[in-house]
Amino acid sequence: MTTTLCTALDQPLLHGTRLGDLRLPNRVVMAPLTRARAANPGLVPTELHAAYYAQRATAGLLVTEGSWVGERAIGCVNVPGVYSEAQVAGWRRVTDVVHALGGRIVQQLWHTGAVSHPDHLGGALPAGPSAVDPRAQTFTADGFKATPTPRAMTVDDIRATVADFRAAAANARRAGFDGVEIGALGAFLFAQFLNPRLNHRTDAYGGDRAGRRRLLLEVVDAVVAEWGGRRVGVRLSPYMAPTERFVVDDALLADHDELVTVLADRPLAYLHLRGPDLAGPDETPDFATFARWRRRFDGPLIANNGFSRESANALVDAGLADAVSFATHFVANPDLVSRFALGRELAAGDPATYYQGGAEGYVDYPAAG
Repeated sequence: MTTTLCTALDQPLLHGTRLGDLRLPNRVVMAPLTRARAANPGLVPTELHAAYYAQRATAGLLVTEGSWVGERAIGCVNVPGVYSEAQVAGWRRVTDVVHALGGRIVQQLWHTGAVSHPDHLGGALPAGPSAVDPRAQTFTADGFKATPTPRAMTVDDIRATVADFRAAAANARRAGFDGVEIGALGAFLFAQFLNPRLNHRTDAYGGDRAGRRRLLLEVVDAVVAEWGGRRVGVRLSPYMAPTERFVVDDALLADHDELVTVLADRPLAYLHLRGPDLAGPDETPDFATFARWRRRFDGPLIANNGFSRESANALVDAGLADAVSFATHFVANPDLVSRFALGRELAAGDPATYYQGGAEGYVDYPAAG
């Protein structure tokens, strides 16, 4: 029994590390998870949010669900924001309880861009890099609806968006967060600007790779300036392809290679990289995906998507990541770090409750006995 326990505790995931100015007691990170529990007109975090993050405070780092940086960023129902005083106060309750329990928490900042709908925007069209329909779905109060053709953002719109991110970063600091993460993956705003299928601009924010990444870099610089030090992370992935507009090809991968290389020169806390989806339940993540980026980014790196305890430990042990983030595992295992440490079996979540609202399937998963 003693030998088994010592072996279970001797895991790279359980060793402390440092991500910029963030000191972590372990390398098990909770990835951002949209759970749609801010079911109130102001999209304010509630006591349910405080309980949810408190239950998971033993993670080396908690990354919140993506949070709207402004009203024009909204693209899904019941997701909290960080642009109003009421929202800042709600998030302060979350950070206070997480810190009281010894945890560390950063806020992911989110803007959906063209992957939205007039239902979310008071009847206005969503805006993206160009007037090109991303052909995606957005979840509204009346269920899923197809995205319309957006309007192309003006330069003034872009400047206002950069200002929204900077203001949201300042609000996150006032709310007591330890840092922020810029969500730049999926089908959302930054991924739209990075994607030549959607970005047909001929001004400074399009035309070539440097132009397509300009918005993201301006936001990174603005948010870093607001925080100072190294407390800003960026989450990237070229591998999320919800529609044919986002299919991964060599050109898109090359774009991300250049972007990661450029980001290495920014004073970031970390780069949070989501790998490809696994082909099947018995597959393991392709380490070469993360080695590709590790060669281009010499700062702290968090790897994500499809990892088990064993594969995550192997990736960290190989020096290909400093930490590994888990999403689905944290839904049903609030004590995930303890389960990894003690070699306990993981519980399975109920997908029917992922986004339905209320406490069920959110804060009622028990710790292992």
